[in-house]
Amino acid sequence: MPAFTTRRQPATSSLPNGKQAKAKAQRQAYNRRKTRAKVKSEALRQKEAAQVEALPVQHPHAAGIDIGSRSHWVCVGFSIQADSCLIQEFPAHTAGLKAIAAFLREHQVNTIAMESTGIYWIPLYELLQAEGFEVLLIDPSYSHQLRGRPKTDRRDCQWIYRLHSVGLLAAAFRPDEKTCQLRAYLRQRANIVRQASKHVQHMQKALEQMNLKLTEILSDITGVTGRFIIRAILRGTRAPEKLAKYRDKQCKASEAEIAQALTGSYREEHLFELKQAYEAWQFSLGQVEKVDDQIALQLGRMKCDRALPPLKPKSRPKRRVNSPRFDVRTALYYVVGLDLTEIEGISDLTALTLISEIGPSVSQFATVKKFCSWLGLCPNWKKTGGRVKSSRTRRGVNRAAQALRLAAQSLHHSQGALGGFLRRMKARLGAQAAVTATAHKLARIVYLALKHGLTYVRQSQEEYEAQMREKQLKALKRKARQLGLEIIERTSGVVPTAAAALVQG
Repeated sequence: MPAFTTRRQPATSSLPNGKQAKAKAQRQAYNRRKTRAKVKSEALRQKEAAQVEALPVQHPHAAGIDIGSRSHWVCVGFSIQADSCLIQEFPAHTAGLKAIAAFLREHQVNTIAMESTGIYWIPLYELLQAEGFEVLLIDPSYSHQLRGRPKTDRRDCQWIYRLHSVGLLAAAFRPDEKTCQLRAYLRQRANIVRQASKHVQHMQKALEQMNLKLTEILSDITGVTGRFIIRAILRGTRAPEKLAKYRDKQCKASEAEIAQALTGSYREEHLFELKQAYEAWQFSLGQVEKVDDQIALQLGRMKCDRALPPLKPKSRPKRRVNSPRFDVRTALYYVVGLDLTEIEGISDLTALTLISEIGPSVSQFATVKKFCSWLGLCPNWKKTGGRVKSSRTRRGVNRAAQALRLAAQSLHHSQGALGGFLRRMKARLGAQAAVTATAHKLARIVYLALKHGLTYVRQSQEEYEAQMREKQLKALKRKARQLGLEIIERTSGVVPTAAAALVQG
């Protein structure tokens, strides 16, 4: 293997006179290029400053904050000086946050824009709101730096200030304080339910390792039959016939099938794994119950003051393991003022998720189109040269939109108008686009219900199909008139329904 050695470059003084002159010329040329680049950069900076100063300032007492995990950069004014006191860095601990509020008051700031960076913005946002400042939470995609421009935390806060001072930034939606608390509880509940599902998977794995085919016989091992059998196994019962006696009367599998599935090898290490997974699952269910108590208390604090008529009784759906432990429908009725579960596909938990994400009012959304755009359920048009390049919906994680999509998927076998719409769109657009279109329609219904207090009137599938047939017939008549034809409806004859005959006009 060849050996590699390094050789030190000879000093300039040790070079011959001709090479010394050449090296000196190269250094001078490099210094001239560096000086020209510095002058050009300064000229661009001055030009940018002049452009910013020329823009009409809409918020003269504004500030821009670049959020970080260790420190926050704050800009309260535009300056081309590198060491300007208008831009300062503050530590991210509580004393630093209080220093930021004092710094903003010192410069008479009343409106602030900050990026929603991870979760680091939450303490500062809550502190500044409590201090009485108007705080705009900005999507990072709205405040990207110009391409080719150097990016530092100092420049970022200055750029956010520039955009905000001239009114080029729009605040992200954030519900009121009580809704934010409810939303935090709901998200914590969803996290615990996901953790509980992992423990269920561990139980299934332990059962499979012992060759106990309980997961193939029972649709849900956390149901009544499955829980009784797992508890009996952990207590020491091994006879398949005795375990099959724990079958619930509503279980579709017979005792013989269950006994056949429970013949396996009960190894000690797999039983230990099953026991730990079951205990962890039970603990997670206890945590869910505690969160449900907090959700019920928060909904009680959010009750509306106006008098409401009594809620109409409705048959409750079959309770599942992860279902809330309180009457969600009644609690939401006294918060919102109407029953959202009357809408097709909207269950109690879906309605609770929607209210926790958008609040009991949609007053912050001026129109239904803006509401659907925030949800990301409408086409995101991209046109150039008069041609549509893309019309896909905007990507993003919006929990309210996810809840509406799940509600739309549950309408596949519905005999109502929304179910007919979903199946019609599925035949035209495909399954994924049909779910999005139905979720968009559900979003419009929810918006109108919350905005104007309108009660949803359920429409049957037959009425919906008759309405669609009428629209198609009207469009066909319009097309016939354009072609110089006339449509004559035949009301009697062999065909019992309305038929159409074309004659030349």
